This record gives sequence, structure tokens and C-alpha cells, in this order.
Amino acid sequence: MSIISDSLKRIKPSPTIAVTQKARELKAAGKDVIGLGAGEPDFDTPENIKDAAINAIKSGDTKYTAVDGTVELKKAISQKFKRENNLEYSQEQITVGAGGKHVIYNLMMATLNKGDEVIIPAPYWVSYPDIVLLAGANPVVVECPEEQGFKITAKDLQEKITNNTKWLILNSPSNPTGACYSEQEIRNLAQVLKRNPHVNILSDDIYEHIIYDGFKFFTIAQIPELKNKVVTMNGVSKAYAMTGWRIGYAAGDKEIIKAIAKIQSQSTTNPSSISQAAAVEALNGSQEFISIRSKAFQERRDFVVHSLNSIEGINCLKPDGAFYVFPSCKALIGKKDPNGNVINNDTDFVKSLLEHSGIAVVQGSAFGLEGFFRISYATSMENLKKALDKIKNFCKELK
Repeated sequence: MSIISDSLKRIKPSPTIAVTQKARELKAAGKDVIGLGAGEPDFDTPENIKDAAINAIKSGDTKYTAVDGTVELKKAISQKFKRENNLEYSQEQITVGAGGKHVIYNLMMATLNKGDEVIIPAPYWVSYPDIVLLAGANPVVVECPEEQGFKITAKDLQEKITNNTKWLILNSPSNPTGACYSEQEIRNLAQVLKRNPHVNILSDDIYEHIIYDGFKFFTIAQIPELKNKVVTMNGVSKAYAMTGWRIGYAAGDKEIIKAIAKIQSQSTTNPSSISQAAAVEALNGSQEFISIRSKAFQERRDFVVHSLNSIEGINCLKPDGAFYVFPSCKALIGKKDPNGNVINNDTDFVKSLLEHSGIAVVQGSAFGLEGFFRISYATSMENLKKALDKIKNFCKELK
């Protein structure tokens, strides 16, 4: 009899982490590998944030904190929501966890029961379905094709809602596609949700500040009639280049936030006191660098999209946010790689690209949509130019 739990058998390891790890292993073995699979900014954490962490250490701010976040950090988060989103939240409505993934995990574990359903638009961030499965509930995946900009429509949503639907997960800007929902698109979805008050909404806003071409960010909690049904998740990882600091946060209904704290009290307890002090400075300090870095990301996006669309057999939409593109490789399925192996699907394409060209990307099927692959352009322009040349040459060699 296996010692491993049945719930663990329902899930798989994160494919994005697996690709990043494989790239590291190949580099360590002396291979020339360019990793375009990691979902983290290549910029460094700003100096003022680092200094805040150093000061916290020196001043002895190294003890346990309140389970779900310090008063100072909750205050900074509350002010952030008011300043940037015109949303009012008390400290009792805010929770802090060890990264955005941790917050989402806590939320699902605290609210889901066997038989509950969670609607997840695909392409999706790889962890959403597996977290739902770990919580004993059922992910209901809705494929959102390229023709729809990889976004769920009001019609799609209405068709998938049942009496068992407990959550809808919205991620805008999106990982893996960079797709962003306009205010009108969100309001269209809101009309459906108002007719189905038993459905709650998790709004994953982690890429909020990485947007391009004058796109106006809007989050569904800004619709007053739905605010009490929404848990808005965010964090300092992406905008502030603090992935390793592990600070995510969420705001929502007091009962849900209290339940999240109960889960956290029996798992990790509080996030790092030092990271929390740094996050206070991130939210309260200068925000000027965010737009500067977004401009750099936009230049990279434009280069990558143009380069991909110049490759025969590749088609790529231009995203409005995040630091990913999600090009189609459907026209290359069925061809043979330089070793004569048939490329049967996007997984074969990604595997062969890594083996023959040393370029690490992630297959679209890992995100719930076959025939695509994800590129993260959160790396230097030098790396991107080199990588895109190699991808072009690889595709030319396919027969």
C-alpha cells in the first residue's frame, strides 16, 4: 500500500519550475542554454527596499509576527488599494502570505469542499487547477481560443456555471498569455456574476503594474455590487522584482480572511518578518522605477513579437501586459526535427527546441491549451536576440 496520499496523486509537479530546473541542470553541465521559462523579472530589487530589509535585521526585527501580516504591512496594503484601485479595506480584510501562490493555496483550502467547482479560463497559470484538486474540488477548465484573445467571454462563463460553482478565477494581466481584460470586458462578466450570487471571484492581479500601450488596468472588485464576493490577490514579486522575498497578499470578506489565517496558523505561521519590512518600503516608497521597467519590458515585447511573426510556422499575438508571449506552433506539428523525430505536439516541439538549440520555453499544454508555447521575455535584450535567432534557425530545419 502506497504511503503517498490520494490527493497528492491527483496533481503533477509545476511544469514551469521543471523547465527552469532543466535549464539550470544543462547549464551546470556546460551546455549553452538560454532560459525563457522563468516567470520572474530579471531586474534587481530596488536599493531602498534592500536597505529596509537590512535595517530590519539590524534593529532586531527578526521575531515572529502576527500570523497573517504585521500591522505596518497591512496598513501599507490598505493604502495601496485606496491609492491605486480606489478600494477601501480594513486590516481585518487583509491577509499576507509567503508569496501569491501561498495566498491562493490558503484561500482554496479554506473554502472548498468535495464536489465544489472552480471555473478556470485556459490558458491558465499552471498552479490553479492543481491547487483546486488538492483542496478536493473540481477545476472546470474553459478553453479561451486565440481568436478571443485568450479571454473568457460572458457567454462562456454563463454556460459553465452550475449550482456547484464556488469560484471563478480571473487573472489579468495573464500568465501565460499577457492578455488583459478591459473594463468593459470585466463589466460584461460582472453581469453574469450578478445573476449568480453563489459564485465568488478570485482576482489574481499580480501583474497589475506591467501593462503597455496606455492600457488602463481595472479590477473586478471595483464593481461595488461584487466587491464582497471578490478576493483580490496581489504581491510584490513582479512589479518590485521581489520573487525570492516571498510576500503575497489578498483582500476580501472578513470571514474568508479569518479562515485563511486559521489555515496559515497551522502551516507556515507568519511570512518572514524581514521580507514584510521590505514589502512595507516597496509599497510606501518611490514607485517611479515601475514605469521605467515597464517601458523596458514593452521594448522587449515588441522585439519578440515581431521576431516570432517573421518565422514561418509561428504566429504570435501582441499582449497588453505581463512579460510573456504565447505563440502558436500549430503549423509546425507533424514536421520532423533535425534528428528525424516527428513533432506530434507542443511538448515535442519544446523538448526538441531545448535539445537542439538550447532554448528553454514551456509548452502550451502545460497551461491548458495545446499547440502553443510560452516565452518569458524577462531577460536581457542580448539574450532575446540570441534566443530568437536560434528559434528561427530551429524552425527552418524542421522538415
